[in-house]
Amino acid sequence: MNSFKEISTKDLNLNPFLKIGKEWMLITAGNEDSFNTMTASWGGLGVLWNKDVAFTFIRPSRYTYEFTEKEELFSLCFFPEEYKDALTLCGRKSGRDCDKVSEAGLTPTFVDGVPCFEQASLVIICRKLYSQPMDKQFVTAQGVTSHYGENEPYHTFYVGEILKAYTK
Repeated sequence: MNSFKEISTKDLNLNPFLKIGKEWMLITAGNEDSFNTMTASWGGLGVLWNKDVAFTFIRPSRYTYEFTEKEELFSLCFFPEEYKDALTLCGRKSGRDCDKVSEAGLTPTFVDGVPCFEQASLVIICRKLYSQPMDKQFVTAQGVTSHYGENEPYHTFYVGEILKAYTK
């Protein structure tokens, strides 16, 4: 059992540039049997086709990618400042190689069957609407090739419909 209460997305009072770009978030996908999480500082919140949406980017080399591809739902978790070290660890270590959730001191819980973390101050549950691998032409045109090694695959772009939001 978790301590979250559902709120309307219309009641969210956050600056996505600060929350995502500076404070970061965890993208988590999977189920109660198996899941993985990763730190993200790229993404956004908005409206598409009259739906509240979130968009995220995940490299195919990330372990979380496998779960995001397989599952229909994923969560975005935002944390108080004191969890910055935990988010740093979740961005640097792979769940393939260790139990980074335990190492980060996070407590997994499930909201609507979707994995998230008890320490989060905000949890957004999303349903995948669309995914598309970014292509070299786009990355090159934007002048952001420094984010990629020579043989490193480009991120996959995901649009998720925000189904629910939860706070403490």
